[in-house]
Amino acid sequence: MTIRFPFDNSYARLPETFFARVVPTPVKAPQLIKLNAPLARELGLDPEALATPEGVEILAGRRIAEGSEPLAAAYAGHQFGNFVPQLGDGRAVLLGEIVDTAGTRRDVQLKGSGRTPYSRGGDGRAALGPVLREYIVSEAMAALGVPTTRSLAAVTTGEFVLREDALPGAVLTRIASSHIRVGTFQFFAVRRDEASLRRLADHVIARHYPEAASAPEPYRALLDGVVARQARLIAQWMGLGFIHGVMNTDNMSVAGETIDYGPCAFMDAYHPDTVFSSIDQFGRYAYANQPGIALWNLARLAECLLPLFSADEDASVAVAQEALAAFAPLYAEAHVGVLRAKLGLFTAQEDDAALAKDLLDRMAAAGADFTLTFRRLADAETDPAAEAALRASFGEADFDAWAQRRRARLALEPQDAATRRDAMRRADPARIPRNHRVEEAIVAAVERQDFAPFEALVAALAEPFEDRPDLAKYEEPPRPEERVTATFCGT
Repeated sequence: MTIRFPFDNSYARLPETFFARVVPTPVKAPQLIKLNAPLARELGLDPEALATPEGVEILAGRRIAEGSEPLAAAYAGHQFGNFVPQLGDGRAVLLGEIVDTAGTRRDVQLKGSGRTPYSRGGDGRAALGPVLREYIVSEAMAALGVPTTRSLAAVTTGEFVLREDALPGAVLTRIASSHIRVGTFQFFAVRRDEASLRRLADHVIARHYPEAASAPEPYRALLDGVVARQARLIAQWMGLGFIHGVMNTDNMSVAGETIDYGPCAFMDAYHPDTVFSSIDQFGRYAYANQPGIALWNLARLAECLLPLFSADEDASVAVAQEALAAFAPLYAEAHVGVLRAKLGLFTAQEDDAALAKDLLDRMAAAGADFTLTFRRLADAETDPAAEAALRASFGEADFDAWAQRRRARLALEPQDAATRRDAMRRADPARIPRNHRVEEAIVAAVERQDFAPFEALVAALAEPFEDRPDLAKYEEPPRPEERVTATFCGT
């Protein structure tokens, strides 16, 4: 069976300084773990063909599909605040681009497919655990309505990779609007390659911000667009208790998607200082720091674009500062909008942000579960038992004082309790990828070659807002002995 990928590879038509042409390193014995059939169909691909031995070989990098122009992209980046002038795809290969059934251009990339010129001494491979984590969390984020890269397939390689121990190897097929990062712009800016910088900016405008092309100042409009998308994206993260864990500039997509799921995690007990990443020893990327870090990263993008704004340096700096100044109000508006929906508020009132902060402060004092608190708040609109459970979860933190304040706020709106509950359930998920469940799935797969917990977890997260009593165990916080306190990058 011939497997057709309708490739149309615009990035491969850019100058050779943008990438290195490289083919994936063949693996020993690829076996399919999981194929995302709905996503395959969305891409215009045949899932049955992809599941054949030939298809699995393509998804593992052992066979090159017709029309593919494999490449590893070049980029730089600030990693934990320290600038590295050359990073690049050290363990990923872009197979090409597909225009999907909705007319959207999407990258098809293999992650864990072997060494590239940017591997910096690494093996270019991925271990099974991080591949499963990215598959689970990225697909959960998509179901939660958050802009994200997607997972088309995961395969084992029949080989081991050496980390602290010998671990089974795997390859993830990742789908993205593009893999262009803030760090891609930094790669050319640090080399003072203005021609390539302009070419990259024009490519991003054409691909992601076509409205900017007709703006009076296209490159300013590009920066404005990236700022706005990042403000909305981070607000969504914060509304779900999501912690990216490694918000380096090479991990920020200019398309406004969540990208590079390494030591990511969702909070159980709420606290703004929560950190899970084992490599974030000083809390740079803690939950509460994410909006500020996003702005810091955007400032690095603005620095790269300075030569494109104006020939006058002072004028360029003024343009950048004005664009960056929009982030804080855009984020605040997006974040309070997310919180209003979670609290069942349909209109905007001046004190809504303070009302939400009061609840979050009480949650932090009580160690209340982030996801469960908001879901119970929704259910409590019509269920006294849910209200009692919610009150009990606050212990000594005086939930009733806040509840009285919220009732006064709700009096300003005409919706009945059932309408409010239904709206809140669309904003407050019942299920997230809880760390202990993700770890359970990974341990079963890595240590026992048992993929049933992985399959069950992926299925449970596919409709996260729906009430499913049969999936109750995926809604429950971890017991003390189940808590996961550190997550790992996997490189």
